[in-house]
Amino acid sequence: MNLKKMEPGSNNLVEPDLRQLSIDDSRIMVLLVDDQAIIGEAVRRALLVDPNIGFHYCADPEQAVLAAEHTRPTVILQDLVMPGTDGLTLVREYRMHPALREVPIIVLSTKEESAVKSASFTAGANDYLVKLPDSIELIARVRYHSRSYMRLQQRDAAYRALRNSQQRLLETNLELQRLTHSDGLTGLSNRRYFDEYLTAEWRRAERERTELGMLMIDVDNFKSYNDTYGHVRGDDVLKQVATTIQGVANRPADLTARFGGEEFAIVLPSSSPGGVRLLAERVRREIELLGLPHSGSTTGPVLTISVGGASVLPGSGGSATQLVEAADRALYRAKNDGRNRVVVA
Repeated sequence: MNLKKMEPGSNNLVEPDLRQLSIDDSRIMVLLVDDQAIIGEAVRRALLVDPNIGFHYCADPEQAVLAAEHTRPTVILQDLVMPGTDGLTLVREYRMHPALREVPIIVLSTKEESAVKSASFTAGANDYLVKLPDSIELIARVRYHSRSYMRLQQRDAAYRALRNSQQRLLETNLELQRLTHSDGLTGLSNRRYFDEYLTAEWRRAERERTELGMLMIDVDNFKSYNDTYGHVRGDDVLKQVATTIQGVANRPADLTARFGGEEFAIVLPSSSPGGVRLLAERVRREIELLGLPHSGSTTGPVLTISVGGASVLPGSGGSATQLVEAADRALYRAKNDGRNRVVVA
């Protein structure tokens, strides 16, 4: 690859400066792709008038895209007629490359022809010069296109930074909201969010004249479990029960919450008494099937739950408290009747 970088006013070769661009003429980098070394030298000398402009030269069209990748130019001077890959093909290749698609391209041609100009702009060129232009015109166009490109880069960088900042803020807010609404032990919704959600669903059901269901769930003989196995095992059991309940009540609108202690609650929008009973039995059965040993239970050798359910059609003047009280009364009956059972009001 015939790739050179010549600092202004010097013939010494140095490594390309890959620092991030800013709106500063000292960051202007010109890549000339032309198979004629005499043109390369002439352009280099023309750019010497401005000591802030860096210059890179590539004589091999087959290496032009790679040269542009390495040098990160702010403007490409592209010759049209070259052996092998022609200039218009290279212009199209630059425009297809993710890192180069926005880099300004000034086509250099030996002729002032409308058809050639049209083809150049169609391929993706930004400007057209008949070579060799005088130093003043060349530098003016290089500055103009480079500054426009660097402003675009800065704008895009600022936009990306803003988007990233907004995304991080959104994620932080979502996490904060999750923590505010979640029970620390089980990960279910907490009592505060349960109350908010139930009230909102009550109002919606009242407007739409649809039924609203609810389950109250109590882990049977849980104090005995803690006394027998310890509070650490007790916490593990509550987590397993919570996961199982949430796995059963899996409709998008269903909300499973830790009501307090060893009690859980599920809000069931658009659920009839029959639907509430069916879900309650599934929950009770799935907990029993976990087979968690509970030697202190009065219902059998494994951990069980009691479930109270209710379903109402909210009416004007009522409140969600009515549903909670109805489900709670049903739960009391389930526990009073021997536990490990479902009662639906």
